[in-house]
This record gives sequence, C-alpha cells and structure tokens, in this order.
Amino acid sequence: MFIVKNMILSYTKIMIIILFFLVCVGLSNGANQKIPFQGREGQWQLLLNNTGVVGMHMALTYKNTVIMFDQTGAGQSRYKLRKRFNNGTRCTTNQHDLTDSTCYAHSVEYDISANRIRPLRLDTDPWCSSGSFLSNGTLLQTGGYHQGAKRVRFYRPCGNNHQCDWIQSRKSLSDERWYASSQILPEHDRVVLVGGRGVFTYEFVPKHSPNEKAFDLPFLHQTNDRNSEGNNLYPFTHLSSDGNLFIFANRDSILLNLRRNKVIKTFPRIPGNGSRNYPSSGSSVLLPLDHKDKFQKVEVMVCGGSATGALRAARSQRFVEGLRSCGRMVITGNKHSWEMDYMPKPRFLHDMLILPTGNILIINGAKHGCAGYDNARNASREPYLYSPNKRLGKRFSVLKRTMIARMYHSSATLLPDGRVLVAGGNPHGRYTFNNVAYPTELRLQAFVPHYMEKRYHAWRPSNLTIENHAIGYGKEFRVRFLLGRRPSDEVKFSVYSPPFTTHSFSMNQRMLNLRCKRMVRSSEGWVNAVLEAPPSSVVAPSGYYLFTVVNGGIPSMSQWIQFAHA
Repeated sequence: MFIVKNMILSYTKIMIIILFFLVCVGLSNGANQKIPFQGREGQWQLLLNNTGVVGMHMALTYKNTVIMFDQTGAGQSRYKLRKRFNNGTRCTTNQHDLTDSTCYAHSVEYDISANRIRPLRLDTDPWCSSGSFLSNGTLLQTGGYHQGAKRVRFYRPCGNNHQCDWIQSRKSLSDERWYASSQILPEHDRVVLVGGRGVFTYEFVPKHSPNEKAFDLPFLHQTNDRNSEGNNLYPFTHLSSDGNLFIFANRDSILLNLRRNKVIKTFPRIPGNGSRNYPSSGSSVLLPLDHKDKFQKVEVMVCGGSATGALRAARSQRFVEGLRSCGRMVITGNKHSWEMDYMPKPRFLHDMLILPTGNILIINGAKHGCAGYDNARNASREPYLYSPNKRLGKRFSVLKRTMIARMYHSSATLLPDGRVLVAGGNPHGRYTFNNVAYPTELRLQAFVPHYMEKRYHAWRPSNLTIENHAIGYGKEFRVRFLLGRRPSDEVKFSVYSPPFTTHSFSMNQRMLNLRCKRMVRSSEGWVNAVLEAPPSSVVAPSGYYLFTVVNGGIPSMSQWIQFAHA
C-alpha cells in the first residue's frame, strides 16, 4: 500500500511537471486555432502637425515620455518661447528677438498619453551627439558641436509634474565627441564613447580617476575614408554577452576588450562595395538574445548604406543608388562569416528597431545619395519587416507606405503600447519649408504594426501585472495576465532596452527572451507565470526595460521593469 501511494504521488508530480513544461512553451487547448494574418501592412497615424523642434535625436523614457531635440545652431525653431532659457528675460516681437535662437526651444518632451509637448532647455549644442540610459532611468547625453562637443548632459524624467529639465555637468569629456557612439557597460552606470569627427579614440564616463584620458583606437584610423568625411562616424557599437565591445566602422569590425585595451578579434570584412557608417549611413542592430543558449549566441546585423563615391557625386548633384545588401554575423564562438541577404530596394538613412515579436522594423530613409545636407533623393516611404527566423530569401516583407518623407535627421523609437513613433527630417542647416526637394519636417507620426490592431485583441495578453518591478539578476519574478483565446503557438516573454536614436543608429537597443520556469492558466483565462531574470549585467546592463508577453505572435502592452545590481 505504501509503495502504491508513493507511485501515485510520484506519477502526480511527474504530470504536474509535464503540465508546467507544456504551458510554458505553448498554451494549446488541443484545437488548432490560427490567428488571421492577412493584411499585415500596418497603418500610419498622424499625431501632431507641429512638434516645433526637429526630432534629430530621440529617446523613450521610463515615465512614458519621449525626448526629442535638434541642434541649437539651426537658429529659430517653430517653438517660440515667452522667455529665454539662458537668462529668463522676456522674448518680444522685435526683430532681434524674432531671430534670436535663445528665444526658441531646441528640445521638447513628448507626453505619449496626452499627445502634447513641452519645451526643454539646452545650454550647449548637442548636434550629432550620443546617449545612453543609466540604471535609474537618467539619460546621459554626451558631445555635440562646437561648444557642446565636450559637454555631458543629464535628463532625469519626472513624469506629470513637468519640473524636470536638462542639467549640464561641470565635468567635460577628454576629446570632442561629434558623431560619436555611446554604449552602456556592465559596470554600474559606466558608459564608453567611441569615435567622432577627426577623433580616433574612445573614453569612459565617468572616469576611474581624474587623470584618466581617452584611449587611442588604431581601428578608427584604419577605417577612416578621408575623401568621404570618414565613412566611419557613428560607429556601430554592441555589447557582447561576454562583456567585450563589438565595433563596426565603414566595412570592418573588431571585438575590443575594454579592460585590457586590446583588440581580441578582427572579423571578416562585410562583402560588397560601399560603406555602412556616416555619411554612408546604413544601420545596425543586435538580434534578440535568448535564454535557450544562456544568452551566449550574439548575432549582429548590418543593413544598407551608400555606394563608393556617393558623397562626392552628391556634391555634384549626382545621386548614386544606395546599397540593398544586409549582413548577419555571429560574433561569439570561433567561426565568423557574414550571411548576406538583400532588401527589396536600396536604402540608407534608415532606422532599425526590434519589435516585441523579435522581428526587425526598417523604417525611414532614402534610396539615392548619402547623408548630409541636400545629399539624398528618392525617399524610402515603405517600411520593411525583417523576420530573422525565416529562411534566407524569405525574410523581408514590405509594409504600409507613408506620405511623409523621413530622410536626413529623422528618427524613430518603439513605444510601450506597441506603436513606433516617427519624427524629424531636415536636410538643411536651417529650418527650411519652401523651394527645396525635401522641406524641414515637423509632423509627428506613429506607425502601427498590424498585430496592434483591434482585430487581434482576442489573442492579446491583457491586464498584465508584475509582482516586483525591481528585480535582481538571476532571480525569479512573477507576472499575471489575462488570455481570452489561445492559439497553439508559443507564449514568449521578452525584455527590451529602449535606445537613444539618431543618425540611423539606435544606440544600446537590446532584447532578451526570458526563461519561463512555471506557468498555469485558470478556467477564467488568468495566467500566472514564474520567470527568471537575466543572469548578470554583462548580459543585460542594469536599468529600465520594457517587459512584454507575446502570445502566438500577438504582443501585450508593455510594462516597465528594472534590473539592478544586488
């Protein structure tokens, strides 16, 4: 009898374990339910006719606002101030004040839910600068032009009280960082800045000692194209899950050990002619990391760019066709080669964003020419969707066309509700609206992926709650959500680090697919799941992430969580 009872108990435990495993990978009820995926082109929404300021730089904050800013040197924007930011004196209607750039905003904060903007103060010029979010949600913003080239700025979002504004640090950078890239590191709130116009170094913020200077990086000398303003500016930087820094410039790439100041890998050159970095201005993304391989497979993708000689040709009003090619390469392990694919049409000046589904959205851009003032023609109005897990040759699809050209100095970012915010576009040194091929663009749009439409609400996880929004590395945490219907596909859980986006590169963008340890669903449709946080800050640097449940390809609205050092 004792043996029989033990056998029954053991059998029960086994069945429970099997049940938990099955519901973690798929909540199938036995029916082969399929989600209708016809009409996958998405939709466009016009949100505002005038943001006042060109969205050259863009970043989503954990307070559900978006920071956008331009260059102070562009003169008067379309957001006139009542008082000057620099000294508080009143801005009048006299001729001097109408042309005084200090009487105009050059940065705004966009409130997503209220669909309105408010002006922010900028003391120095952040034109072509970089940024990273610190662990407490503060945006660390670095570099820029002229008097702003060595400056460090902070923006700590504060939500609805509208009292927060830019704060400029008293400390300065070692080198001028104009067209440099920024990457958050595993160490607590430490950032590395790489490159810049005429600058072939990298440096850290903050520094370990007052005497710490910038470090020379010969790779930037080697990739510098003197005849094309570098073609290695805004280098693509990605933090590998081994803690080393991947750097791509022009057509070449390396893996840099920052602790030892040593290049530990030199990767094969990406095939084909042309260049990928500014002013050729292709784009790059780190494909989602996955718990199934303990986040150890790290794969980089580089898409588009301009043809050899495009800058010189554009200055003679000849606009050469851009690049169609995209390359993927695994940067971990011992074997490295580029797997090449091709976009439907040539493209540069575009942004690449990771969607909650793990697919890549390629949006904005142009087909002929290169970056720079009046150097591009033939706007790329149709976004592309890239599906990394489909077979080669079948990964690209074309989405809904926009009527608004988004070219040089445009940007895009993913929102918590699943839409993609799109702003900016100004291929001129000043705000110019007449008698030009592509006028300054101040309209604000949202691209709505097809799966965010109402017809998919029956499959969408809703009422998402997270037990603890501040989570230690490697710790378990619990989430709860409601599922009305259940397809036979997987239920997945992801976290996403929103980027700082400018000049076709989304810095610090990162997605991780998390491990589900247990998950059960009640008869009322409520689902309780136990998940495991990433193992360390090397895999996921500390800070705020968007957490999303994806049910058979249909994502929930995202919620903010924070990974932090114990």
